[in-house]
Amino acid sequence: MTRFSIRALGAFLAPLALAAALPVSAAAQTIAVTNGRVITNGEAGVIETGTVLIRDGVIAEVGAQVRIPSGARVIDAQGGWITPGLFHPQTELGLVEVSAETGARDNAASGSTFTAAMDVADSFNPAGNHIASARIKGVTRFAVHPAVGSAIIAGRGALADASGAPDSLFADRQFMLVDLSVSGARTAGGARSAAWAYLRAAIEDARFYPGRFMAHHEGDAINRFDAAAMVDVARGAMPLIMRMDRASDIRRAIQFAGRYPNIRLIIVGGAEAHLMADEIAQAGIPVILDPMRNLPESFDTLAASNRAAATLHAAGVQLAYTTLGSDLYWNPRLLRQHAGIAVAHGASWDDAFRAVTLTPAEIYGVADRFGSLETGKAADVVVWDGDPLEVLSAPTAVLIDGQVTSLETRQTRLRDRYAVLRREGEHGYAH
Repeated sequence: MTRFSIRALGAFLAPLALAAALPVSAAAQTIAVTNGRVITNGEAGVIETGTVLIRDGVIAEVGAQVRIPSGARVIDAQGGWITPGLFHPQTELGLVEVSAETGARDNAASGSTFTAAMDVADSFNPAGNHIASARIKGVTRFAVHPAVGSAIIAGRGALADASGAPDSLFADRQFMLVDLSVSGARTAGGARSAAWAYLRAAIEDARFYPGRFMAHHEGDAINRFDAAAMVDVARGAMPLIMRMDRASDIRRAIQFAGRYPNIRLIIVGGAEAHLMADEIAQAGIPVILDPMRNLPESFDTLAASNRAAATLHAAGVQLAYTTLGSDLYWNPRLLRQHAGIAVAHGASWDDAFRAVTLTPAEIYGVADRFGSLETGKAADVVVWDGDPLEVLSAPTAVLIDGQVTSLETRQTRLRDRYAVLRREGEHGYAH
């Protein structure tokens, strides 16, 4: 058996053994994750050999000299790495199972007349198979993004954990998504000017809601129901995520932010953002970037570069990484690989790892609970058998809210079902 397959088998069996030993109320337990290199993402920095003590689903203590209480369950990292769970800032997990099958795809509604009022929480399926695939690669939290349908405003997104539990979507209506890229221009009528005009009209409809709708039901761009959903964006209570890549579009976004200072902008995509790194940093606009996009896949991305992440970090831009170039529903599991590519092209390891853990939590305003291993935070902890940004490393245990989760997926079940060859003539239905 190869080293890789032994590791995969160990990764599969160890959490199952732990989970089988857990009593019903795991959240009420004390767990010590110990004997590993602890990346805290906090003031404690890196603890070369440390322990994370978890009590009732919350981190109780982190350090090199933590006393493990009698009766605590111990997870031995065996000299591996102990880190916060990965936080993916842009996915369609729980919305898409099979992209080519309309019955298994709930990310966009091209036939709907609603825009801002749409809410991904209504479509989210916590039992989606791809969530487990992301979890076994260390993803414990993720943002759920809608895709554009009939208009450039796609609707409201949410935040979820990767446990697969019915209540795993823990924060709905967290942001609004608008597409101002070349695809948004096509949706708006064929030109970027139409997309920007539509957005400004929608913002004005929301700013003057409900007064504008007293005399008649419709606004200049959106209806009463959509305007009510946009009010939080206009008032700055909900961030507005702009999907765009081209440098000139980003320049317009910065100008838009100057005109509407109450609106909290986030740029997602940003293939040419590195060309305007200093301006973005000065404007204080966070960017969600895929470090692996380095090809001119459209006229919006002619300047895409693997060094974009390093340039944006150096300028001081608040930067998180995504897997946009791979996809958002099946390949969020590759998040750490994309971070590793950023390191290979000039980003520091610390910046890259922060970009897939703490920074996404900061962008979405939940860093007080997630993204680092510090006392009082949710116990989202991953134990790795090596450097998490190295593709041959793998999690050996994933804890979400202090509960040990299964590392089993549909793919591992299929692997195990057909791992043993059966004799010719044996019943085909045996399994």
